[in-house]
Amino acid sequence: PNPLLLNPKARINKKVQIISTSKNEKALKAGAECKVAGWGQTSMRGDRTNVIREVELKVQNKEVCQLIFWHYQPQSMICVGDGSGKKASYHGDSGGPLICNQKAHGIVSHGPKGCLFPEVFTRISYFEPWIHEQLRRFALQELPGSPSSD
Repeated sequence: PNPLLLNPKARINKKVQIISTSKNEKALKAGAECKVAGWGQTSMRGDRTNVIREVELKVQNKEVCQLIFWHYQPQSMICVGDGSGKKASYHGDSGGPLICNQKAHGIVSHGPKGCLFPEVFTRISYFEPWIHEQLRRFALQELPGSPSSD
């Protein structure tokens, strides 16, 4: 697992847990049921919540997003949504996790203007090497005696 670095550190308890990321992008197929959590708007009117909310969405075929988003790149993005257009992540949810089969596969990125379907998520497995490099650099900066820790 790749932990996020928080300051102060999160206390692990019944409601705060560590989740691992998926290393296999091929394991996530169209039709897979996933969950997204966040504190974003709960309606297109702008209603907000102070309680974290969760919604179930399905992975869509890449062609669904390629029709809507000219910049859609399936190797680094995941196409997700509720075909009925009634459920979605929304403004304020960006950065939240896409959890499928108890693993973090994606990060809320963006959707089309004026509607809820489909949505684009960042594919974590594509950026795994970069994430590891950033964590390695951060760890080196934190070593006693290193220039940035003095």
